[in-house]
Amino acid sequence: MSKDRPHAVVTGGGGFVGSHLTESLLDANRRVTVLDNFGSGRPENLASVESDHLEVREHDICDPLPAFTDVDELYHFASRASPEDFASHAVEIALTNSEGTRNILDAAREHEAKAILASTSEIYGDPDVHPQHEQYNGNVNIRGPRAPYDEGKRFSEALAVAYEQQYGIDVRTVRIFNTYGPRMRTDDGRVIPNFLTQALTDEDLTVYGDGTQTRSFCYVSDLVRGILAVADAPPDRVAGEAINLGSTDEIEIRALAARVLNVVETDAALTYESLPQDDPSQRRPDITKAKELLEWEPKVTLEEGLRRTLEEFRKRV
Repeated sequence: MSKDRPHAVVTGGGGFVGSHLTESLLDANRRVTVLDNFGSGRPENLASVESDHLEVREHDICDPLPAFTDVDELYHFASRASPEDFASHAVEIALTNSEGTRNILDAAREHEAKAILASTSEIYGDPDVHPQHEQYNGNVNIRGPRAPYDEGKRFSEALAVAYEQQYGIDVRTVRIFNTYGPRMRTDDGRVIPNFLTQALTDEDLTVYGDGTQTRSFCYVSDLVRGILAVADAPPDRVAGEAINLGSTDEIEIRALAARVLNVVETDAALTYESLPQDDPSQRRPDITKAKELLEWEPKVTLEEGLRRTLEEFRKRV
């Protein structure tokens, strides 16, 4: 890899968001090293990325990072995020967001590099403030089935603040709300890949609860554009900040199911099952900070994003 470009290290770069981020970093004139143990990420997510400035290393982020001669940016996007994994990989998720985060922050300190930390809307839990703004501390069940992920991310943020306070490193946190798009696992467990996979196989779409719970869905290209805006912003504007990234177009899950059925030619209908424990009733970001600091907001409509995602899912389902 040529050293005339800034060097970005991306943990979880073989995952859904991480692979799209890796592509955009290469397009933005970075040389990129991907670190991924491919527990939930897939090597094929990077198969179409052709660049002399990309290196992919199979590595578990809970182990100390490999030796690098130089690092300018570290993007910590390693962590299983699928609800399907919360029980079966609970310890791994908790350690990725504690030990793994420590390893990233140690590397940022060693190389005097900026760190971009992927947090999540899950830190808000089942919110009693709506929409959720960055000053809201959340309503999280610390002993529930989602706790390894939710509390892992909350601890990850707390550790980043500690490193910033004690060592003065530049850490920028993005709180990612529901995101979808090509390369999501078909068995991911989140609602859009679930609905698309079921519709494409003519299975009834599974709606949990009565379907009146709400979400807002951001297409992956909009999210990655926001992440890069956070990374590229001057330190005096965003260093130490936590910034919500997501769509503000809120929709009931039963209405989302109807839209999927409208996009996919299928005979599928809807079926209802009980709501999982601690499943949030509402989820929508307040993105005022992103608009003011970054001049960022999503552009891709839900209908267009669903069609793009469906096109890629047809090839895999």
